[in-house]
Amino acid sequence: MIDIRELGYLVAQSENLKEWQDYAENVLGMMSMDAPEGGLYVKMDERPFRMLILEGNENRYLASGWELASEEAFAAAIAELDQKGIAWEAGDASLCNQRAVQQLAIVRDPAGNRHELYWGHRSEFLPFVSPQGVPRFVTGAMGLGHVVLPAPNFDETRDFLKNVLGFGLSDIMNHKPAPDADPLRIHFMHCNNARHHSLAIAEFPVPSGCVHAMVEVDCMTEVGRAHDRMQAHGVKLSATLGEHLNDRMTSFYMKTPSGFDIEYGFGGLQVDWNEHSAFEFTRVSVWGHDFSIGFK
Repeated sequence: MIDIRELGYLVAQSENLKEWQDYAENVLGMMSMDAPEGGLYVKMDERPFRMLILEGNENRYLASGWELASEEAFAAAIAELDQKGIAWEAGDASLCNQRAVQQLAIVRDPAGNRHELYWGHRSEFLPFVSPQGVPRFVTGAMGLGHVVLPAPNFDETRDFLKNVLGFGLSDIMNHKPAPDADPLRIHFMHCNNARHHSLAIAEFPVPSGCVHAMVEVDCMTEVGRAHDRMQAHGVKLSATLGEHLNDRMTSFYMKTPSGFDIEYGFGGLQVDWNEHSAFEFTRVSVWGHDFSIGFK
């Protein structure tokens, strides 16, 4: 089984890198700088980047970077892919340099989502100094946060993520977009760290290639300050402030320049997987999180 440790980075595309730079610095409160081979690094901890934004003719999500512990773990992952007959592509020197890793393998799940397995992140360990005074983002051994990806062919995609990439099930939701509609499944999945979920898949297509990505701060004050910055800069609110039932995250959602949402939150559940029991929850949130506002 492939042993993924964390969501190390995400890659998105934008028609306007300057817009993303302004959004990263002035709304998210993150640092930004030019990336090698082109693009924009968005920095939220001591690593050189956690988000890479590339310029292109479409605003969308491109890839999720999943960190493995060592060269040996990477070799074992490649062997696992080969043994199961899963097609993969080796990242060339230019791609590895841009992603700041030693080696990288690209795989696509049955829904077409791009996953980049890598080992050996490169960093100068320069400190993170937020241009908006955010003290810190919760990363470390739990990675940058989580992503929710589309999976219209749900069963096939879920089985691939579980049986090939090694994700475990945290919990599930059967979402009914209307009282008389058939439920749409959303499964929340974890890798080898304490974050409640690093990945979720949703049983519907998403034009931007991602439902949302989550970043976490270490106090509720910073969620409120980010909410103020969102309003001040005219960023579209996608869901109101609320507290999720499953991972206990208090957060709000806003649109990114690449078309998917960012969940900006505090207080996410950390789990001992030896004691956790997966369950189905029937409400999105304990309170708040009005997603209908995103359609107004």
